[in-house]
Amino acid sequence: MAELTHFNEDGASRMVDVSEKPVTARMARAAGTVRMQSATRQLIVDRKLSKGDVLEVARLAGIMAAKKTADLIPLCHPLGLDAVEVEFETPGDDVVRIIAVARVQGRTGVEMEAMTAVSVAALTIYDMCKAVDRGMTIGEIELLEKAGGKSGHYLRE
Repeated sequence: MAELTHFNEDGASRMVDVSEKPVTARMARAAGTVRMQSATRQLIVDRKLSKGDVLEVARLAGIMAAKKTADLIPLCHPLGLDAVEVEFETPGDDVVRIIAVARVQGRTGVEMEAMTAVSVAALTIYDMCKAVDRGMTIGEIELLEKAGGKSGHYLRE
């Protein structure tokens, strides 16, 4: 297992020095779910909630959050992201699945940006639908794939 790089030899927190790492194309894909009543999912799909198009607002929130990841996660490097995409699937009658992809040409990866996009998109769905369904649950936020950098390609099985 790799060492924990966010601590120095004395155990103090630090931002990892990436200045000597080469710039490479980096990509990360993450996903998460929001489980809800089937009637709530149907309102989302039919765009019938009074607050507006839930998925488009959640998409924008996810993209905006990815750009702010370094402001939210203390030891993340600020990145000039090249692209962030947030998509939605409705694989069951009581779930919305969120998939985010982040890309950068950089010295460090974009896993946290993709996972932040998913997290905030999920919270936005909850916020916009809580008036009709307070029992929604957010879960299963996970890295699906990453590419680029020294550690190479990762694909969740």
